[in-house]
Amino acid sequence: MPLTDLPLDELRTHRPEVRCPDDFDAFWADTIASARAAAERAGAVPVLTPAVTPVTALTVEDLVFPGFAADPVRAWVTRPAGAGDEPLPAVVEFLGYNGGRALPGERVAWALAGYVHVVMDTRGQGSGWGGGETPDPHGSGPHIGGWMTRGIEDPADHYYRRVYTDAVRLVDAVRTLPGVDPARIALTGGSQGGGTTIAAAALVEAHVGPVTAVMPDVAFLCDWEHGALVATSDPYQELVRYLAVHRDAAETVWTTASYLDGVNFAARITAPALFSVALMDDVVPPRTTFAAYNALASTDKHIEVYPYNGHEGGGFRQWERQAAFLAARP
Repeated sequence: MPLTDLPLDELRTHRPEVRCPDDFDAFWADTIASARAAAERAGAVPVLTPAVTPVTALTVEDLVFPGFAADPVRAWVTRPAGAGDEPLPAVVEFLGYNGGRALPGERVAWALAGYVHVVMDTRGQGSGWGGGETPDPHGSGPHIGGWMTRGIEDPADHYYRRVYTDAVRLVDAVRTLPGVDPARIALTGGSQGGGTTIAAAALVEAHVGPVTAVMPDVAFLCDWEHGALVATSDPYQELVRYLAVHRDAAETVWTTASYLDGVNFAARITAPALFSVALMDDVVPPRTTFAAYNALASTDKHIEVYPYNGHEGGGFRQWERQAAFLAARP
């Protein structure tokens, strides 16, 4: 497949105009406060139980924590077995589109590298790959199959408002887990998980505290409006198909999207950041990831470019670079 987007030298300076509502920060402050208040009213707290797994060289636990509206959300927590009293740094991971947390013990690299690894189940997803176990009990109006247009009529009802809130509430929970150093928490994820990483990082900085690092790969959910115009496949094409039927809804759609756009979140991130992008990616146009990267407020920021890869990105080679990036920022 040839290059799917702009030349690299243009991508490095690409700064599109992205809508940002005046009440963006207030909207999210109210959202996070509401989720915390709902959990307090319900008496819902994070609960850890041992996972059933043949993996014995690591400790694997099932975490249930209160997310958006205090809905129970699941995660796996994997850590080095027999870790001493010294708290360990944590890496919180968010997953790609239609994926779930899968089976306990499937994702072990971060724990083998000495971190407490927490991988969040994405509500409602997990039937495309890696089974999921977290339902999304909230409905929506008419929408295209997938997740982009669920609740697109109003940002308060949109699916990703719930996912991003789950991500922040997971960091709230991780900071209280035994054996975790709350001052050393990094966030990562690929594709949808990369977009969630960006949103979560900005919201955690604003409403929880600093994070050690932000490490999104081939990040989706950035520059929605332009992504829909240039992407040749789903999920961005879900927006196109919706608007092809709802011909008068463009202003509503892009206004809702502006509350969820990774570019607007990136502009609020000051933590060290390591992004990655693949120039032959026909799922997430590279310009959309660069739009978020170039908007970062971070002074310590880097992007790995994979010129000959598609949406699979840098794979394990990128994980090695993330591990080195974290090791240099203890």
